[in-house]
Amino acid sequence: MARLLIVDDEESILNVLSVVLKTEKFDVIAESNGENAMALLEKEKFDLMLSDIRMSPVNGMQLLKHACDVCPNMPVIMLTAFSSMETASEALKLGAFDYILKPFKVDELVQTIQNAIAYSAKDQAAEAPTVDTEFKCYLDNIIAESTAMRETCEMLKKVAPVDTPALILGEVGTGKKSMAQCLHNCSHRKDGPFHAVNCAELPEPLLDSAIFGHLKDSFEGASEDKDGMLETANGGSIHLVEIGEMPLSIQQKLLTYMQTKVLKKIGSSQVIEVNTRVIASSNTPLETLLKDGRFLQGLYQRLSIIPIKIKPLRDRIDDVIPLTCFLIQQHGDKDILPQLAPDVCAILESYTWPGNCKELQNVIKHALENVKDGVITKDSLPQNIADTPLVKNRRQDDEAVSVKGKSLKAFLSMKKQEYLQQFTKG
Repeated sequence: MARLLIVDDEESILNVLSVVLKTEKFDVIAESNGENAMALLEKEKFDLMLSDIRMSPVNGMQLLKHACDVCPNMPVIMLTAFSSMETASEALKLGAFDYILKPFKVDELVQTIQNAIAYSAKDQAAEAPTVDTEFKCYLDNIIAESTAMRETCEMLKKVAPVDTPALILGEVGTGKKSMAQCLHNCSHRKDGPFHAVNCAELPEPLLDSAIFGHLKDSFEGASEDKDGMLETANGGSIHLVEIGEMPLSIQQKLLTYMQTKVLKKIGSSQVIEVNTRVIASSNTPLETLLKDGRFLQGLYQRLSIIPIKIKPLRDRIDDVIPLTCFLIQQHGDKDILPQLAPDVCAILESYTWPGNCKELQNVIKHALENVKDGVITKDSLPQNIADTPLVKNRRQDDEAVSVKGKSLKAFLSMKKQEYLQQFTKG
């Protein structure tokens, strides 16, 4: 039986929480005083703490910091009102597992607690992964040799297990779609549906229908009833690509859904309860759209609790060659993988990649079609890439880099050893 510490200075809420959670077979210790709660954390063991943010004299944020210090492996869930969303965001950054808005639904509260306890147990039981395998294996096909990308992956790992809406930011071609899929795959919703819709590709009526669904004859061309992606992804996740292009009217409907977890199809008065996680992405900073009146403040607050930011490829040069080798393995002949000539490595690391990973993928596809004698040479590259001036102090191996017969893990291990050898040569 999981042991919970619940803390709230409002006796009425504390009593309700105690009754509800005891009914759900939790062992509950209730405390209305933050100082007393701190003392309990120091001398007793709990599987989870549920705390209000607004308390006095010791507030929820002070209690959270204390909990993170004395019980670093114990998940903490914060209770907050919508008006305290910025504080909730800060709580997540400080180490809270999740937050729950007041007034809360009992089933959502219980599910969040169960998710937190289950994830914490799994996380503590797992063996510590090695540097070579952590980001490749845990995060699907996300390549993270650079410090910047590893930090992004760490943020994704933090956000994945909770049901908080997620926002992924990055330039065109940085891999936001892959990151959204990875976020879903690393969550407890991984066995549920994952749907994606590009908000920039559909006109308003079709986008509204794609997300929320419609009834027959509710608008011109609606020849039959249709379920929207929020409904068909129930229990899973929906990825709203380029959410900054979503019309304000649909933004309002989305915000209402995120606040209530219910929706209405176009032309219907019937309310449908749905449990789908919203993952949004944008190549335009939403703050800019907010200032221009093109994005709703409430929706922005909901989405931007902890944004996942992907830096452009030009700012994470350490990822270029590992990504290149991964793409060669992905798109090349599995039995006859080519080598990379040393000057090609230097060129690829010197180029600025305005199109980011997507552009690199296209370059590798072109190069694979122009391989000579099993080697990708300068002549295999598109002309604009081949003409790139070399930048000094970038890595350039003396010999060709072979990926034949090597897994990505083996390649990265090899590169790591080469890097360490720089400091052992006399």
